[in-house]
Amino acid sequence: MLTRNIDKAREAYRKKDVESLRSSHDAGHEPHSSDSGKYIKSIVYGGLDGIITTFAVVAGVAGAALPVGVVLILGFANLIADGLAMAFGDFLSTKAEDEFYQAERNREEWEFDNHLDGEKRELVELYLGKGLSEEDAKQIVDILAKDRNTMVDVMMVEELGLFKSDQSPLGNALATFLSFVLFGFVPLLSYVTGYFGNFRNDFGFSWACVLTALTLFALGSLKARFTGRPWAGSGLEMLLVGGIAALAAFGIGHLLQGLVS
Repeated sequence: MLTRNIDKAREAYRKKDVESLRSSHDAGHEPHSSDSGKYIKSIVYGGLDGIITTFAVVAGVAGAALPVGVVLILGFANLIADGLAMAFGDFLSTKAEDEFYQAERNREEWEFDNHLDGEKRELVELYLGKGLSEEDAKQIVDILAKDRNTMVDVMMVEELGLFKSDQSPLGNALATFLSFVLFGFVPLLSYVTGYFGNFRNDFGFSWACVLTALTLFALGSLKARFTGRPWAGSGLEMLLVGGIAALAAFGIGHLLQGLVS
């Protein structure tokens, strides 16, 4: 268990503060948890897909000048159906990755138990390829081979490039679904408000554009918290991606407007 404060280490790196970096490694810190940002990929991509696909529906219907009721029906149908599809996809992909990792680990453990010399020779060759001397490579491998789990861990990374994921398939699926629904509801919020408040017809789309743009920027800025990129640039990048998708949907809806008559 590590005693480094990982959040402080990240902050030190962003500021290039060597003193903070050193203090982040002090033994007095509590052991850090790797849960920070654990589901950030599912949250960001689920939220991004949710808000863009729902707003694409909204923009397409608005481009075709269809009634508000159509926006709400198609929007909520997309929100639930696509949210579930995204969640199932995330669950199955994460589960498949875990199963593949475990199958390869079982094979490496079997090779360790039945042909240790061959495994050691492979690892020595890998270290030689990285530039270590043969003497150093053999010494390192001899030390690693004293512990079965350690040796297999290293072989999984060095030979196969596989890392053990600490993510739960169910956790990923829930994070994706909740993020999809939460962010995907944003473009529909103004339509729901306008529908029950009996506002003018153009109220929904105007405010949907504003709320979606702000949310996309906020989502991009949130991603920057974990990637270390400048928050403004990350927010604008997300806004641009969503804007392109929305313009495409609006344009297609406008071009095909004549089909609905």
